[in-house]
Amino acid sequence: MKIEVQRDDEAVARSGAAIIAADARAAVLARGRFIMAVSGGHTPWVMLRALAEEQLPWKKVHVVQVDERVAPAVDPDRNLAHLRESLLEHASLRADHIHAMPVEAADLDGAAGQYAITLREVAGSPPVLDLVHLGLGPDGHTASLVPGDPVLDVADLDVAVTGPYQGRRRMTLTFPIINRSRRVLWLVTGGEKAGTLVRLRDGDPSIPASRVRQDRALILADRAAAARLGTNEALEAQK
Repeated sequence: MKIEVQRDDEAVARSGAAIIAADARAAVLARGRFIMAVSGGHTPWVMLRALAEEQLPWKKVHVVQVDERVAPAVDPDRNLAHLRESLLEHASLRADHIHAMPVEAADLDGAAGQYAITLREVAGSPPVLDLVHLGLGPDGHTASLVPGDPVLDVADLDVAVTGPYQGRRRMTLTFPIINRSRRVLWLVTGGEKAGTLVRLRDGDPSIPASRVRQDRALILADRAAAARLGTNEALEAQK
């Protein structure tokens, strides 16, 4: 697992945007399209705004969600609103190329199955995403794969619905589809995640994030999140 340390969260966001842009250009040249999955959070929205400034073959870009809260469309905590604001208002991405998780459906398990079909239509069978962006929670969760939830052990579904977490159920990509992706891009910022980042680097099996394969992963961390890493990683923070 490669770790790059940036001075602050804005530098992490801009570095992430540059990496996504390079991967997008390469994927379109190689396969005719670029498919990325995006998580929520403040730093990712800054990253997507920076990405929107890039000159990309946007009409060949597809964006899917890593996870989403089960909440009405007008709920301010929904990731989708921020995703659309960051990209549709600032880049020439087609509106129908943002594939929203159907979390307003009455039958959530059926809706998760339908989203899995959407992923197969966009990214093949089984679906292979070009890039999955993930965050890291202080408790070691990533996506909406949280400690103790039965979804952690799902091996035959690409999309599933969790139990309640911080007051909401979630729809989330599962480990099988995350681990099939061509690249996993972690954005980790804030001192409250410093200890968890060490556990992720070390492959601590007690945290869900460690179930994500490391050989295709790049972690972008700010200095606060990287504060407990060893000397080699700390040297990167001086750049």
